[in-house]
Parts: sequence; structure tokens; C-alpha cells
Amino acid sequence: MHGKIIAGQLLDEKLISEECHSAITEFENSKPMSVHWQVKSLLYAGVSVLAAGLGMLIYKNIDYIGHNVIAVVIALIALSGYGYASWVKFEFEWEQVKAPNLGYDYVLLLASLSLVSLVGYLQFEYNLFGNRWGLATFIPFIIIAFATYYYDHLGLLSMAIVLLASWLGITVTPTELLRANDFNSTHFIYTGIALSAGLGLAAYVTKRYNLKKHFEFTYFNFALNIGFIAALSGLFVLGNDWLWYIIIALMIFYCITFALKMKSFYILIITVAYGYIALNNLLWTLMTNLNMVSAYLALFWLIFSSIMIIKYLRDIKHRFQDDSL
Repeated sequence: MHGKIIAGQLLDEKLISEECHSAITEFENSKPMSVHWQVKSLLYAGVSVLAAGLGMLIYKNIDYIGHNVIAVVIALIALSGYGYASWVKFEFEWEQVKAPNLGYDYVLLLASLSLVSLVGYLQFEYNLFGNRWGLATFIPFIIIAFATYYYDHLGLLSMAIVLLASWLGITVTPTELLRANDFNSTHFIYTGIALSAGLGLAAYVTKRYNLKKHFEFTYFNFALNIGFIAALSGLFVLGNDWLWYIIIALMIFYCITFALKMKSFYILIITVAYGYIALNNLLWTLMTNLNMVSAYLALFWLIFSSIMIIKYLRDIKHRFQDDSL
């Protein structure tokens, strides 16, 4: 598909002939198609279904199986997974280390999910940590954070960040971030800002000192979303608007700089979306005496600004694509 796009551009610029373009197109249409990502998606889905199936099996047969047996089975799954990964893994390096085989990542994912389930189960059923419920997320976070670097696994990095946020009392999973948090809570706002700053610092250190620098994007992605949502919550809830506008403006500048450097259209569009919310809130605040003229101006602004943002993003996307050719 990429070759056909390049061939089409070369033909438009009259750098190749029609015959050459037809030959390239025929080759692109007939060459084997990679199913790498399809297989990986199926394996991820398989691990998730297996974990869910084990949970359902345990839930429906708890009276027959027994709590001790369940805990031992989950522990064996976790230990077996980590043991296998340790046996087949390549030597540790601070550079990116490729997986030794296709099943390596998914065995680690299953082992880590089992570990989290085991610690939570032990706390719920046996009150392992007493009233210190935070240890049920902090201990798995420490283990999985270590495993992230030891086994060089991006999926475990995301899991470790989610566990860290849970220990701090906020939810950062993509499906729950906007639904499961109390945005009126000062705890969420200040904790979110602090966590975002910490993850941003981790992203910088990771890249600056070449410590698994391929983890940078994951750190930055979490930092961006958590930080902007916390800052916007502070703007809407806590007052002191000028302080939050300064924080948001600095975040926008840094994130756009990062996006242009990394040529990440995803980071750019997310940053523009958050910045657009803050800008419109500022304009709405300035329009203290809303009348018919102001209403028409606001409507015109929304239409005009939306068109200009779409044009800007489209131009940037084309520039990124041209630079990658």
C-alpha cells in the first residue's frame, strides 16, 4: 500500500512512466500480505479471554474448588509465566531487546495479570495486608515495574503505570479515565498533576540517558492525558484561572514541540483538542456581558476556529507524510 502511494506521487510529478507505475501497482497487489499484527491481536485477545474465562470458572465453582486451591493455581500460572520468560529471554540491555519468540510477550502478560489477580484475591479473601489496602496495588506495581525493564515489555509498562495511579487513588485506564474519577476532588487534580509531571520526567530521563528509550512514548502519552485532564479540572473547579491557564499553556507548548520533533500526529491532535477546550473557556469567561452580538461572534468563532484547526492538522499530517517518504 505504501509503495502504491509513492508510485502514484511519482507518476503525478511525471518522474516515472505509466508502464512503470502499472508494474509497481501490479507488484504491490500481488505480493504476500503480512499478518503479523493480525496474529498479535489474536494473541492479545486470547490472553484476555483466557484470563476472563479463568475468573468466571473460579467464580462459578468457588464452593467446589476451595480458596486455597484457587490461590495456588493462580500463583502457579504467574510463576510459570515469569519462569518461562526468564528461561528464554535474551541478555538484558538498556537498548531495546527483541522478544525471543512470538509467544513471549503474551506469556508475560498472562503472568502479570495473574499476579495482580493473586494479590487482590489474597487481600480480599484472607485480608493479607490488613487495613493497608494500598499494598494490594503497590506490591504488584513494584514487581511489574521491575519486570517491565527486566523483560523489556511495553505492555507491562502500561500496566505498571495504571497500578501506580491506582495506588495514588486515581483511575487512568483509557476506558475509565473520564468516567471513574471525581473531577471535583482536589485529590484527583493535584495527584494527577504530580503524576503527570513524574511520568513526563520519566519520559525525559528515559530518552536523555538512553534507558530503554523506546518507553518514552508510553510515558509521555500517559503524562499528556493525565496532566491535561487534571489541569482542566483545576481550571473548572478550583478557580485561580490565571495559574491554570499558565500551566496549560506551558503544557501545550511542550507537547506540540514534542509532537513536531517526534512527528507524532496523535500527540499533536490530542494536544490541540485539550488546548482548544481551554481557549474556548477563556474566551467564554471574557465575554461577561453576553448579548446577541456576542452570541453571533461566538458562533462565528466556533465555525472559523474549527475550520482553521482542521486545515492546520491536515497540513501537518501531509508534512509528516512527505518527510517519511
